[in-house]
Amino acid sequence: MHVAIATCLHKPEPDPDEALLVAALAQAGVGARVLAWDDPAAAWHEASLCVLRSTWNYPHHPDDFLAWARRVAAVTRLFNPLPVLEDNYHKRYLERLVARGVAVVDTIHLDRGAAPGLAALLDARGWDRAVVKPAISAASLGTWRVDRAAAAASQDRLAADVALRDMMVQPYMRAVEEPGERALIWIDGALTHAIRKTARFAGDHERVSEALPIADDERQLAEAALAPLADQLLYARVDVVRDDAGAPRVMELELIEPSLYLAEHPPALARLVAAIVARLRRDA
Repeated sequence: MHVAIATCLHKPEPDPDEALLVAALAQAGVGARVLAWDDPAAAWHEASLCVLRSTWNYPHHPDDFLAWARRVAAVTRLFNPLPVLEDNYHKRYLERLVARGVAVVDTIHLDRGAAPGLAALLDARGWDRAVVKPAISAASLGTWRVDRAAAAASQDRLAADVALRDMMVQPYMRAVEEPGERALIWIDGALTHAIRKTARFAGDHERVSEALPIADDERQLAEAALAPLADQLLYARVDVVRDDAGAPRVMELELIEPSLYLAEHPPALARLVAAIVARLRRDA
């Protein structure tokens, strides 16, 4: 009986959680094999459970990734489960959060092939600065910031992006600088800790804080965002930022392969291992 930890053949950056998780599972008596989703030789059917972790190149091949996930879900238990992946891989899920009344950073979705005027978009929303990012992304892939004064000059860049993939435009939230964007970590039914992340764009390295307590209003927002899926999830991360009025808003809901910052809060690692062991025993 062993667990497959899903990664990719060539990680765009190291995964600090990986070695910690493998070692902690071994200490709990569970063997773990780190396998790449894009390795055709990987034997997923031999695993009692597959836990997605650093499959961070999937935005380059989203259709292949979903096809892989469906194959794996047919031969072993996948976490998070396949319906969660299918719902979360494209950031249109933000619209579904809004429909449920969850406070989300204002977002304009641009379908592939559309070419709206960037300056006009910003003017219509009254945004001085904005962030442009792919609707299917990981590790800040293809994310860039634009000031209103440079919007017209950036039109070709937006057009080139939208010609290749669905994109989205959000206001640049001043709070990402201070007090900062916060990632709320959720493992097996409970929020465990938060960390503060620096603003990050394509090519940047991520810098994070030590573990931080979770404010009551952040907790309420995260729990509301996760509520319909809570009983299905092994892990989740809710990235939040405060608006100009000081209220928290969801920036992203990461349910596929988020870093969980386990080194920053060892009790979260222990909780994750216990949850995996419990699922293995449930299936034994």
